[in-house]
Amino acid sequence: QEFVGEFAAMPEAPSLKDVGSAKLDWGNLRFDMTEVHGHFKATFKDGAWDAGEVVYSQFINMHVMSNVFHYGQSVFEGMKAFHCKDGRVRVFADFKNYERISSSLERVCLPTMSKELWQRGIDEAVKANLDFVPPYGSGASLYIRPFVMGSSGHLGVHPSEEATFIVAVSPVGAYFKTGSLPTIDGAIIEDFDRAAPRGTGHVKFAGNYAAGLKPQQSHKDKGFPIGLHLDPKENKYLEEFNTSNFAAITKDGRFYVTPDSSTILPSVTNWCLTHLVKEHGYTVQRRPIPIDELEEFAEVGAVGTAVVVTPIASLTRPSDGKKMGIWPAKRVPEASRRDFGNPKGRGA
Repeated sequence: QEFVGEFAAMPEAPSLKDVGSAKLDWGNLRFDMTEVHGHFKATFKDGAWDAGEVVYSQFINMHVMSNVFHYGQSVFEGMKAFHCKDGRVRVFADFKNYERISSSLERVCLPTMSKELWQRGIDEAVKANLDFVPPYGSGASLYIRPFVMGSSGHLGVHPSEEATFIVAVSPVGAYFKTGSLPTIDGAIIEDFDRAAPRGTGHVKFAGNYAAGLKPQQSHKDKGFPIGLHLDPKENKYLEEFNTSNFAAITKDGRFYVTPDSSTILPSVTNWCLTHLVKEHGYTVQRRPIPIDELEEFAEVGAVGTAVVVTPIASLTRPSDGKKMGIWPAKRVPEASRRDFGNPKGRGA
């Protein structure tokens, strides 16, 4: 559907003709925050979610004893909206993000929401900021960040009675700004685990990312923009990058391989790729991948909403400086560019 609606705080609701009218330097956007008009906000109170509304502000007012500040009760999602060749704006595969956030909410004792509220929140946040949607052909997109947090004030350790659902947006470019097809060097993270067995690694819990900041800063200081975690139990199987899932192509060109583990966040991008590669003749393998198998791959990539598909040039073990794998940069196949250049998403 096209974007229609009324917004009390604006004199006139934006329309599709306003896409890109913010007139930013679309081709040089980085993956960073840009101030936009506002966000969508809904509140869970007395056992139910309200209808929610667009708030024309970049700030929120909360109790200082809210659960999110002290006990970390918060989950989030990430997806993108694209201005497409036919002039419409589409949100890519948000039904998968809805499935994932529902699992995350249940895991950290936050209230789930209806699919209708989820989609309305996304649609209204995009509608209110249509002028910040990068125009077709710019290579940029509108990043959408829905999140839910425990927002009632109390001191004891227990689930929050109230919750706040917010959908914020920002126009973004490439996560790793190193060229049209970024190829980056990575490091094996040996001295930190991303998540514990039977912990929260399989959900998009905010605390997972806070725990990863120290190892991330450590490998960046050594010249590696990305790090690859190993399994927390034996430290010999590949898990995921600190930004995204791991995927590889075998040297015989037959298999698309990605790790299978209960502590890995299921990536929506990886899910999409497992369907696309089958159309191009690959067999998908989800299985434990020993670290020694890195040298057996022809290509390795980090795959996720933010990084999209970022080819990895090498992976180094910091303890002894050994490169566990080196992969030459390759051109993205025409079929893949076609598939990702024309996202078949939902009209928000």
